[in-house]
Amino acid sequence: MCPESFEQWLRDPDRRTLVMGVLNVTPDSFSDGGRFAARDAAVAHAVEMVGAGAAMIDVGGESTRPGSQPVPEEEQIRRGVPVIKELSRRGVNVIVSIDTTRAAVASAALDAGAALVNDISAGRDDAGMLPLVAARGVPIVLMHMRGTPATMQDDPTYDDVTRETIEFLRERVAVAERAGVASHQILVDPGIGFGKTMDHNLELLRRQRELAAIGRPVVIGTSRKGFIGRITNEPEPSRRFFGTAACVAWSVANGAAVVRVHDVGAMSQVVRMTEAIRAGT
Repeated sequence: MCPESFEQWLRDPDRRTLVMGVLNVTPDSFSDGGRFAARDAAVAHAVEMVGAGAAMIDVGGESTRPGSQPVPEEEQIRRGVPVIKELSRRGVNVIVSIDTTRAAVASAALDAGAALVNDISAGRDDAGMLPLVAARGVPIVLMHMRGTPATMQDDPTYDDVTRETIEFLRERVAVAERAGVASHQILVDPGIGFGKTMDHNLELLRRQRELAAIGRPVVIGTSRKGFIGRITNEPEPSRRFFGTAACVAWSVANGAAVVRVHDVGAMSQVVRMTEAIRAGT
């Protein structure tokens, strides 16, 4: 998918679900153990995911697993930008997303060819992020999270997790719009696994259709996450395949605009099949 097609997709009320492939260029990812920390391995994996059906590749140079610590901006740039530059040089037909909370990292990634910012802090960690996105005219994903990756799983509590998540995301959408980000270029993510217990995650998925009230495309990321492992009794993230597939099918059936996954080929088939059932074609 090229940026022009992505812009059309953002404006389309009947948009199809897109698959976002996860590309962790970190040595400490929870799901792939640093397999793609080297540039050439990361680029090869990105190309493979595009061939398997990914319309978007989310490049992240900082692990955000529970308990993880911040990575300096310079190191995030060192890890991620060469990968983005090489994908751009090769002309790979994909929307590259930069997964970061830091404006300097986002700026360097956009200069290298990225076309989307995925900010798990929803623009709260760096006051320069939303003005940057507005100035560059690119879309942004705003995610809900309690605390930081280092603290988010320290006894997260809610009176009503879905209602509070919707209220938070509505407020952050309004903040982004006031900063000059175009309304149609804002996507939202309820942050499955980010400051939530297993029950919170399940409730957000069960009530996913309520997120439509925000009026923005919804991104759902459940791939290989810990709550799937607990439910399916699978401690190894890479083997949480069928639990992830169930979450992806549910998310698509309940209106997800983007599903963020590791196993792109298989999950693209899940997306296509679920959409065919829903559409009757």
